[in-house]
Amino acid sequence: MHLNRSLHTYKLVFADFLAAFLAWIIFYLSRSYVLQDVTDDSTWFLLEKSFIIGTIWMVLYALLGRYRNVFRQSRFKEIIHLGTFSLGGAVAIYLAFLIEDPILTQHDLYFKTIATYFIIHFLVAVVFKMIALKHLKVLVANGDVYFKTLVVGSSTNAREVYDELRYHNWHLGLKVIGFVQSDASNGHAFPEQVTCLGGFQDLPQLIRDHDIEEVVIAIEPSEHKLIEQILSSLEGEQVRISILPDVYQILLGSVKVNHLFGTPLIEVKQEIMPVWQQILKRVIDITVSLIFLICFLPVYALVALLVKVSSPGPVFFAQERIGWHGKPFKIYKFRSMYLDAEKLGPALSSDLDPRVTKFGRFMRKIRLDELPQFYNVLKGDMSLVGPRPERQYFIDLITREAPHYRHLQRVRPGITSLGQVKFGYAQNVQEMVRRLKYDILYIENMSLAMDFRVMLYTIKIIVQGRGK
Repeated sequence: MHLNRSLHTYKLVFADFLAAFLAWIIFYLSRSYVLQDVTDDSTWFLLEKSFIIGTIWMVLYALLGRYRNVFRQSRFKEIIHLGTFSLGGAVAIYLAFLIEDPILTQHDLYFKTIATYFIIHFLVAVVFKMIALKHLKVLVANGDVYFKTLVVGSSTNAREVYDELRYHNWHLGLKVIGFVQSDASNGHAFPEQVTCLGGFQDLPQLIRDHDIEEVVIAIEPSEHKLIEQILSSLEGEQVRISILPDVYQILLGSVKVNHLFGTPLIEVKQEIMPVWQQILKRVIDITVSLIFLICFLPVYALVALLVKVSSPGPVFFAQERIGWHGKPFKIYKFRSMYLDAEKLGPALSSDLDPRVTKFGRFMRKIRLDELPQFYNVLKGDMSLVGPRPERQYFIDLITREAPHYRHLQRVRPGITSLGQVKFGYAQNVQEMVRRLKYDILYIENMSLAMDFRVMLYTIKIIVQGRGK
Protein backbone atom coordinates (compact mmCIF):
# COMPACT_ATOMS: atom_id res chain seq x y z
CA MET A 1 0.00 0.00 0.00
CA HIS A 2 2.82 2.44 0.91
CA LEU A 3 4.69 1.61 -2.31
CA ASN A 4 1.61 2.34 -4.42
CA ARG A 5 1.05 5.55 -2.48
CA SER A 6 4.59 6.71 -3.22
CA LEU A 7 4.09 5.97 -6.91
CA HIS A 8 0.93 8.09 -6.91
CA THR A 9 2.85 10.93 -5.25
CA TYR A 10 5.41 10.77 -8.06
CA LYS A 11 2.53 11.26 -10.51
CA LEU A 12 1.87 14.64 -8.92
CA VAL A 13 5.59 15.47 -9.04
CA PHE A 14 5.71 14.56 -12.74
CA ALA A 15 2.57 16.62 -13.43
CA ASP A 16 4.19 19.69 -11.87
CA PHE A 17 7.40 19.13 -13.81
CA LEU A 18 5.54 18.63 -17.10
CA ALA A 19 3.41 21.74 -16.50
CA ALA A 20 6.46 23.94 -15.87
CA PHE A 21 8.28 22.34 -18.82
CA LEU A 22 5.44 22.99 -21.27
CA ALA A 23 4.66 26.46 -19.85
CA TRP A 24 8.22 27.58 -20.52
CA ILE A 25 8.12 26.23 -24.09
CA ILE A 26 4.82 28.04 -24.76
CA PHE A 27 6.20 31.22 -23.20
CA TYR A 28 9.43 30.96 -25.19
CA LEU A 29 7.58 30.49 -28.48
CA SER A 30 5.19 33.34 -27.72
CA ARG A 31 8.01 35.88 -27.50
CA SER A 32 7.71 36.71 -31.18
CA TYR A 33 4.22 38.04 -30.47
CA VAL A 34 4.95 39.73 -27.13
CA LEU A 35 8.47 41.12 -27.62
CA GLN A 36 8.71 40.89 -31.40
CA ASP A 37 11.86 38.90 -30.62
CA VAL A 38 12.43 36.17 -33.20
CA THR A 39 15.37 33.93 -32.31
CA ASP A 40 17.07 31.12 -34.14
CA ASP A 41 17.82 29.03 -31.04
CA SER A 42 17.89 25.32 -31.73
CA THR A 43 15.13 22.98 -30.61
CA TRP A 44 17.62 21.13 -28.42
CA PHE A 45 18.55 24.38 -26.63
CA LEU A 46 14.87 25.11 -25.96
CA LEU A 47 14.24 21.62 -24.59
CA GLU A 48 17.33 21.77 -22.40
CA LYS A 49 16.32 25.14 -20.92
CA SER A 50 12.73 23.96 -20.40
CA PHE A 51 14.02 20.86 -18.60
CA ILE A 52 16.07 23.06 -16.24
CA ILE A 53 13.10 25.34 -15.57
CA GLY A 54 10.83 22.35 -14.90
CA THR A 55 13.37 20.89 -12.49
CA ILE A 56 13.71 24.18 -10.62
CA TRP A 57 9.94 24.41 -10.14
CA MET A 58 9.77 20.79 -8.99
CA VAL A 59 12.53 21.31 -6.41
CA LEU A 60 10.88 24.53 -5.24
CA TYR A 61 7.57 22.76 -4.66
CA ALA A 62 9.38 20.02 -2.72
CA LEU A 63 11.18 22.58 -0.51
CA LEU A 64 7.86 24.28 0.21
CA GLY A 65 6.37 20.95 1.33
CA ARG A 66 3.86 20.67 -1.50
CA TYR A 67 4.38 16.89 -1.82
CA ARG A 68 3.37 16.08 1.75
CA ASN A 69 -0.11 14.71 2.41
CA VAL A 70 -0.95 14.90 -1.30
CA PHE A 71 -4.12 12.84 -0.88
CA ARG A 72 -5.54 15.43 1.53
CA GLN A 73 -4.78 18.57 -0.47
CA SER A 74 -7.63 20.96 -1.14
CA ARG A 75 -7.94 21.75 -4.84
CA PHE A 76 -9.16 25.29 -4.13
CA LYS A 77 -6.16 26.00 -1.87
CA GLU A 78 -3.83 24.55 -4.50
CA ILE A 79 -5.15 27.01 -7.08
CA ILE A 80 -4.42 29.86 -4.65
CA HIS A 81 -0.91 28.50 -4.05
CA LEU A 82 -0.24 28.10 -7.76
CA GLY A 83 -1.30 31.69 -8.34
CA THR A 84 1.15 32.85 -5.67
CA PHE A 85 4.00 30.69 -7.01
CA SER A 86 3.36 31.77 -10.61
CA LEU A 87 3.48 35.41 -9.55
CA GLY A 88 6.77 34.68 -7.80
CA GLY A 89 8.15 33.17 -11.01
CA ALA A 90 7.09 36.26 -12.97
CA VAL A 91 8.83 38.50 -10.42
CA ALA A 92 11.99 36.37 -10.78
CA ILE A 93 11.94 37.08 -14.55
CA TYR A 94 11.50 40.80 -13.80
CA LEU A 95 14.56 40.72 -11.52
CA ALA A 96 16.53 39.00 -14.30
CA PHE A 97 15.58 41.85 -16.66
CA LEU A 98 16.54 44.37 -13.98
CA ILE A 99 20.03 42.87 -13.75
CA GLU A 100 20.51 43.06 -17.53
CA ASP A 101 18.89 46.50 -17.90
CA PRO A 102 18.95 48.45 -14.58
CA ILE A 103 17.35 51.53 -16.20
CA LEU A 104 14.44 49.48 -17.60
CA THR A 105 14.52 51.22 -20.97
CA GLN A 106 11.86 48.85 -22.35
CA HIS A 107 9.44 48.96 -19.43
CA ASP A 108 6.30 48.18 -21.44
CA LEU A 109 7.82 45.15 -23.13
CA TYR A 110 9.12 43.81 -19.83
CA PHE A 111 5.68 44.18 -18.24
CA LYS A 112 4.10 42.30 -21.14
CA THR A 113 6.69 39.53 -20.76
CA ILE A 114 6.06 39.16 -17.03
CA ALA A 115 2.29 39.15 -17.48
CA THR A 116 2.53 36.61 -20.29
CA TYR A 117 4.65 34.18 -18.26
CA PHE A 118 2.39 34.56 -15.22
CA ILE A 119 -0.75 33.78 -17.22
CA ILE A 120 0.78 30.88 -19.19
CA HIS A 121 2.44 29.20 -16.19
CA PHE A 122 -0.59 29.64 -13.94
CA LEU A 123 -3.09 28.23 -16.45
CA VAL A 124 -0.93 25.27 -17.51
CA ALA A 125 0.01 24.46 -13.89
CA VAL A 126 -3.63 24.59 -12.76
CA VAL A 127 -4.77 22.24 -15.55
CA PHE A 128 -2.10 19.62 -14.82
CA LYS A 129 -2.43 19.94 -11.03
CA MET A 130 -6.22 19.57 -11.12
CA ILE A 131 -5.99 16.49 -13.35
CA ALA A 132 -3.44 14.89 -11.02
CA LEU A 133 -5.35 15.76 -7.83
CA LYS A 134 -8.62 14.52 -9.34
CA HIS A 135 -6.93 11.20 -10.03
CA LEU A 136 -5.70 10.99 -6.42
CA LYS A 137 -9.14 11.91 -5.04
CA VAL A 138 -10.74 9.15 -7.11
CA LEU A 139 -8.27 6.61 -5.69
CA VAL A 140 -9.23 7.64 -2.15
CA ALA A 141 -12.98 7.68 -2.91
CA ASN A 142 -12.80 4.19 -4.44
CA GLY A 143 -10.94 2.82 -1.41
CA ASP A 144 -7.74 2.06 -3.36
CA VAL A 145 -5.88 4.39 -0.99
CA TYR A 146 -6.90 4.67 2.66
CA PHE A 147 -5.47 5.59 6.05
CA LYS A 148 -5.81 3.15 8.92
CA THR A 149 -7.40 5.04 11.80
CA LEU A 150 -7.91 4.49 15.52
CA VAL A 151 -10.56 6.33 17.51
CA VAL A 152 -9.67 7.10 21.14
CA GLY A 153 -12.86 7.13 23.20
CA SER A 154 -15.90 4.91 23.50
CA SER A 155 -18.85 7.10 24.43
CA THR A 156 -21.22 9.37 22.50
CA ASN A 157 -18.59 11.69 21.00
CA ALA A 158 -16.51 8.79 19.70
CA ARG A 159 -19.56 7.11 18.15
CA GLU A 160 -20.58 10.37 16.44
CA VAL A 161 -17.08 10.75 14.98
CA TYR A 162 -17.17 7.15 13.73
CA ASP A 163 -20.56 7.65 12.05
CA GLU A 164 -19.42 10.97 10.53
CA LEU A 165 -16.26 9.42 9.07
CA ARG A 166 -18.05 6.35 7.74
CA TYR A 167 -21.20 7.84 6.26
CA HIS A 168 -20.39 11.47 5.41
CA ASN A 169 -16.60 11.90 5.20
CA TRP A 170 -15.68 8.66 3.42
CA HIS A 171 -13.88 10.77 0.78
CA LEU A 172 -11.16 11.50 3.38
CA GLY A 173 -10.05 7.87 3.19
CA LEU A 174 -10.00 7.28 6.96
CA LYS A 175 -10.62 3.57 7.55
CA VAL A 176 -11.46 2.98 11.22
CA ILE A 177 -9.70 -0.21 12.35
CA GLY A 178 -11.12 -0.05 15.85
CA PHE A 179 -11.30 2.03 19.00
CA VAL A 180 -9.50 2.21 22.32
CA GLN A 181 -11.27 3.07 25.55
CA SER A 182 -10.34 6.09 27.63
CA ASP A 183 -11.97 4.46 30.64
CA ALA A 184 -12.17 0.67 30.58
CA SER A 185 -14.69 0.63 33.45
CA ASN A 186 -17.35 2.23 31.26
CA GLY A 187 -19.23 0.59 28.42
CA HIS A 188 -19.06 1.74 24.81
CA ALA A 189 -21.45 3.09 22.17
CA PHE A 190 -19.94 1.42 19.09
CA PRO A 191 -21.68 -1.19 16.96
CA GLU A 192 -20.55 -4.79 17.32
CA GLN A 193 -18.54 -4.83 14.08
CA VAL A 194 -16.15 -2.18 15.47
CA THR A 195 -13.42 -3.82 17.52
CA CYS A 196 -12.29 -2.62 20.94
CA LEU A 197 -8.50 -2.93 20.85
CA GLY A 198 -7.77 -2.04 24.48
CA GLY A 199 -7.03 1.08 26.51
CA PHE A 200 -5.21 4.25 25.46
CA GLN A 201 -2.12 3.02 27.35
CA ASP A 202 -1.74 0.41 24.58
CA LEU A 203 -1.63 3.01 21.75
CA PRO A 204 2.10 2.74 20.88
CA GLN A 205 1.93 -1.04 20.50
CA LEU A 206 -1.39 -0.91 18.61
CA ILE A 207 0.04 1.65 16.17
CA ARG A 208 2.91 -0.69 15.36
CA ASP A 209 0.80 -3.86 15.22
CA HIS A 210 -1.89 -2.41 12.92
CA ASP A 211 0.20 0.13 10.91
CA ILE A 212 -2.02 2.96 12.15
CA GLU A 213 -1.59 6.30 10.36
CA GLU A 214 -4.24 8.46 12.02
CA VAL A 215 -5.49 8.74 15.61
CA VAL A 216 -8.68 10.67 16.37
CA ILE A 217 -9.12 11.60 20.04
CA ALA A 218 -12.86 11.85 20.69
CA ILE A 219 -13.24 11.66 24.45
CA GLU A 220 -16.01 13.24 26.50
CA PRO A 221 -15.64 16.77 27.98
CA SER A 222 -15.48 15.23 31.46
CA GLU A 223 -12.40 13.23 30.39
CA HIS A 224 -10.33 16.14 29.03
CA LYS A 225 -7.84 15.74 31.86
CA LEU A 226 -6.72 12.55 30.05
CA ILE A 227 -5.68 14.38 26.87
CA GLU A 228 -2.18 15.14 28.19
CA GLN A 229 -1.66 11.47 29.08
CA ILE A 230 -2.96 10.32 25.68
CA LEU A 231 -0.75 12.78 23.79
CA SER A 232 2.25 11.76 25.89
CA SER A 233 1.67 8.12 24.98
CA LEU A 234 1.62 9.15 21.29
CA GLU A 235 4.83 11.19 21.49
CA GLY A 236 7.35 10.03 18.91
CA GLU A 237 4.82 7.96 16.95
CA GLN A 238 4.66 8.75 13.22
CA VAL A 239 0.90 9.25 13.09
CA ARG A 240 -1.43 12.14 12.33
CA ILE A 241 -3.31 13.19 15.49
CA SER A 242 -6.65 15.00 15.62
CA ILE A 243 -8.72 16.01 18.65
CA LEU A 244 -12.47 16.54 18.77
CA PRO A 245 -12.90 19.98 20.39
CA ASP A 246 -15.49 21.14 22.86
CA VAL A 247 -17.69 24.19 22.35
CA TYR A 248 -15.30 26.49 24.24
CA GLN A 249 -12.39 25.66 21.92
CA ILE A 250 -14.64 26.31 18.91
CA LEU A 251 -15.65 29.70 20.32
CA LEU A 252 -11.99 30.58 20.96
CA GLY A 253 -11.29 30.05 17.25
CA SER A 254 -8.74 27.26 17.64
CA VAL A 255 -10.70 24.85 15.43
CA LYS A 256 -9.94 24.78 11.70
CA VAL A 257 -11.84 22.56 9.26
CA ASN A 258 -9.79 21.39 6.27
CA HIS A 259 -12.78 20.18 4.26
CA LEU A 260 -16.14 21.88 3.79
CA PHE A 261 -18.80 20.31 6.04
CA GLY A 262 -16.07 18.13 7.56
CA THR A 263 -15.94 16.99 11.16
CA PRO A 264 -14.50 19.87 13.24
CA LEU A 265 -11.15 18.63 14.54
CA ILE A 266 -8.07 20.24 16.04
CA GLU A 267 -5.05 18.79 14.28
CA VAL A 268 -1.94 18.37 16.41
CA LYS A 269 0.85 19.90 14.37
CA GLN A 270 3.53 17.34 13.45
CA GLU A 271 5.60 19.41 11.02
CA ILE A 272 7.50 21.81 13.26
CA MET A 273 9.16 23.82 10.48
CA PRO A 274 8.67 24.11 6.70
CA VAL A 275 11.01 21.85 4.72
CA TRP A 276 13.05 24.75 3.33
CA GLN A 277 13.61 26.12 6.85
CA GLN A 278 14.69 22.70 8.11
CA ILE A 279 17.26 22.45 5.30
CA LEU A 280 18.46 26.02 5.79
CA LYS A 281 18.72 25.51 9.56
CA ARG A 282 20.98 22.50 9.01
CA VAL A 283 23.07 24.42 6.45
CA ILE A 284 23.51 27.26 8.97
CA ASP A 285 24.47 24.72 11.68
CA ILE A 286 27.18 23.19 9.51
CA THR A 287 28.49 26.52 8.16
CA VAL A 288 28.70 28.25 11.55
CA SER A 289 30.26 25.19 13.21
CA LEU A 290 32.97 24.90 10.54
CA ILE A 291 33.77 28.61 10.75
CA PHE A 292 33.86 28.49 14.55
CA LEU A 293 36.03 25.36 14.74
CA ILE A 294 38.54 26.81 12.24
CA CYS A 295 38.64 30.48 13.22
CA PHE A 296 38.61 29.89 16.97
CA LEU A 297 41.27 27.19 16.94
CA PRO A 298 43.70 29.41 18.94
CA VAL A 299 40.95 29.92 21.57
CA TYR A 300 40.40 26.16 21.78
CA ALA A 301 44.14 25.64 22.26
CA LEU A 302 44.38 28.31 24.98
CA VAL A 303 41.32 27.00 26.88
CA ALA A 304 42.63 23.44 26.63
CA LEU A 305 45.97 24.55 28.10
CA LEU A 306 44.29 26.41 30.98
CA VAL A 307 42.03 23.43 31.75
CA LYS A 308 45.07 21.18 31.86
CA VAL A 309 47.06 23.37 34.25
CA SER A 310 44.06 24.27 36.46
CA SER A 311 43.52 20.74 37.76
CA PRO A 312 44.68 17.19 37.04
CA GLY A 313 42.67 15.22 34.52
CA PRO A 314 41.75 15.20 30.82
CA VAL A 315 41.00 18.39 28.88
CA PHE A 316 37.68 17.20 27.45
CA PHE A 317 34.71 15.70 29.22
CA ALA A 318 32.43 13.27 27.34
CA GLN A 319 29.05 12.17 28.63
CA GLU A 320 26.10 10.27 27.18
CA ARG A 321 23.01 12.38 26.58
CA ILE A 322 19.66 11.65 24.93
CA GLY A 323 19.04 13.49 21.69
CA TRP A 324 16.82 13.60 18.61
CA HIS A 325 14.12 10.88 18.59
CA GLY A 326 15.45 9.59 21.92
CA LYS A 327 18.79 8.42 20.48
CA PRO A 328 21.80 8.53 22.84
CA PHE A 329 24.98 10.36 21.80
CA LYS A 330 28.24 11.55 23.35
CA ILE A 331 28.29 15.24 24.20
CA TYR A 332 31.68 16.95 24.52
CA LYS A 333 32.70 19.81 26.84
CA PHE A 334 35.83 21.32 28.26
CA ARG A 335 36.15 19.75 31.72
CA SER A 336 35.02 22.20 34.38
CA MET A 337 34.94 19.86 37.41
CA TYR A 338 37.50 17.90 39.36
CA LEU A 339 37.95 14.21 38.60
CA ASP A 340 35.42 11.74 40.07
CA ALA A 341 32.90 14.55 40.55
CA GLU A 342 30.05 12.06 40.35
CA LYS A 343 31.50 9.14 42.21
CA LEU A 344 28.39 9.19 44.44
CA GLY A 345 26.05 9.15 41.45
CA PRO A 346 24.49 11.62 38.97
CA ALA A 347 24.04 15.12 40.42
CA LEU A 348 23.19 18.52 38.97
CA SER A 349 25.52 21.44 39.47
CA SER A 350 24.67 24.37 41.76
CA ASP A 351 25.90 27.96 42.14
CA LEU A 352 28.47 27.14 44.83
CA ASP A 353 29.22 23.59 43.73
CA PRO A 354 32.56 22.56 45.29
CA ARG A 355 33.12 20.06 42.46
CA VAL A 356 33.67 22.92 40.00
CA THR A 357 37.24 24.14 39.55
CA LYS A 358 38.10 27.84 39.78
CA PHE A 359 38.76 28.07 36.04
CA GLY A 360 35.69 25.89 35.40
CA ARG A 361 33.52 28.45 37.19
CA PHE A 362 34.91 31.18 34.92
CA MET A 363 34.30 29.06 31.82
CA ARG A 364 30.68 28.45 32.80
CA LYS A 365 30.02 32.18 33.25
CA ILE A 366 30.90 32.89 29.61
CA ARG A 367 29.96 29.43 28.29
CA LEU A 368 33.50 28.52 27.19
CA ASP A 369 32.98 24.94 28.40
CA GLU A 370 30.34 24.47 25.66
CA LEU A 371 32.73 25.25 22.77
CA PRO A 372 33.52 21.59 21.88
CA GLN A 373 29.82 21.04 21.15
CA PHE A 374 30.27 22.69 17.74
CA TYR A 375 31.78 19.30 16.86
CA ASN A 376 28.51 17.66 17.99
CA VAL A 377 26.62 20.08 15.73
CA LEU A 378 28.88 19.22 12.80
CA LYS A 379 28.25 15.50 13.36
CA GLY A 380 24.49 16.04 13.37
CA ASP A 381 23.93 15.11 17.03
CA MET A 382 22.99 18.68 17.91
CA SER A 383 21.95 22.03 16.47
CA LEU A 384 23.05 25.56 17.34
CA VAL A 385 19.63 26.22 18.92
CA GLY A 386 17.40 23.61 20.52
CA PRO A 387 16.43 22.23 23.94
CA ARG A 388 19.45 21.26 26.02
CA PRO A 389 20.00 17.47 26.06
CA GLU A 390 19.78 15.61 29.37
CA ARG A 391 20.94 12.28 30.72
CA GLN A 392 18.52 9.37 30.78
CA TYR A 393 18.69 9.33 34.60
CA PHE A 394 17.27 12.85 34.83
CA ILE A 395 14.81 12.32 31.97
CA ASP A 396 13.27 9.45 33.94
CA LEU A 397 12.89 11.77 36.96
CA ILE A 398 11.44 14.62 34.88
CA THR A 399 8.87 12.46 33.05
CA ARG A 400 7.43 11.31 36.37
CA GLU A 401 6.32 14.90 36.99
CA ALA A 402 6.05 16.08 33.37
CA PRO A 403 5.34 13.26 30.86
CA HIS A 404 5.30 15.83 28.04
CA TYR A 405 9.11 16.16 28.35
CA ARG A 406 9.37 13.66 25.47
CA HIS A 407 7.97 16.45 23.28
CA LEU A 408 11.48 17.96 23.31
CA GLN A 409 12.92 14.93 21.53
CA ARG A 410 11.10 15.89 18.32
CA VAL A 411 14.03 18.19 17.48
CA ARG A 412 17.81 18.14 17.71
CA PRO A 413 19.12 19.38 21.06
CA GLY A 414 21.07 22.63 20.95
CA ILE A 415 24.18 24.34 22.27
CA THR A 416 21.86 27.06 23.51
CA SER A 417 18.10 27.13 24.04
CA LEU A 418 15.24 29.42 24.94
CA GLY A 419 14.99 27.60 28.28
CA GLN A 420 18.65 28.23 28.99
CA VAL A 421 18.62 31.94 28.15
CA LYS A 422 15.27 32.65 29.87
CA PHE A 423 15.67 30.39 32.90
CA GLY A 424 19.32 29.36 33.08
CA TYR A 425 20.89 26.15 34.31
CA ALA A 426 18.60 24.03 36.51
CA GLN A 427 19.93 22.97 39.90
CA ASN A 428 17.28 20.33 40.61
CA VAL A 429 14.52 18.36 38.91
CA GLN A 430 11.83 20.86 39.94
CA GLU A 431 13.73 23.64 38.17
CA MET A 432 14.16 21.41 35.12
CA VAL A 433 10.38 20.98 34.99
CA ARG A 434 9.88 24.76 35.33
CA ARG A 435 12.38 25.38 32.52
CA LEU A 436 10.54 22.87 30.33
CA LYS A 437 7.76 25.36 29.44
CA TYR A 438 10.26 27.63 27.67
CA ASP A 439 11.60 24.79 25.53
CA ILE A 440 8.08 23.67 24.59
CA LEU A 441 7.26 27.29 23.75
CA TYR A 442 10.32 27.32 21.46
CA ILE A 443 9.28 24.12 19.68
CA GLU A 444 5.69 25.31 19.15
CA ASN A 445 7.02 28.57 17.63
CA MET A 446 10.14 27.13 16.02
CA SER A 447 11.51 29.14 13.09
CA LEU A 448 14.78 30.57 11.82
CA ALA A 449 13.73 33.97 13.20
CA MET A 450 13.28 32.42 16.65
CA ASP A 451 16.72 30.78 16.38
CA PHE A 452 18.38 34.12 15.61
CA ARG A 453 16.63 35.75 18.57
CA VAL A 454 17.84 33.01 20.92
CA MET A 455 21.41 33.29 19.57
CA LEU A 456 21.43 37.07 20.02
CA TYR A 457 20.13 36.69 23.57
CA THR A 458 22.85 34.08 24.23
CA ILE A 459 25.56 36.47 23.01
CA LYS A 460 24.16 39.14 25.38
CA ILE A 461 24.37 36.72 28.33
CA ILE A 462 27.95 35.73 27.40
CA VAL A 463 29.02 39.39 27.14
CA GLN A 464 27.42 40.18 30.49
CA GLY A 465 28.94 37.04 32.05
CA ARG A 466 25.57 35.91 33.41
CA GLY A 467 26.11 32.20 32.74
CA LYS A 468 26.68 29.81 35.60
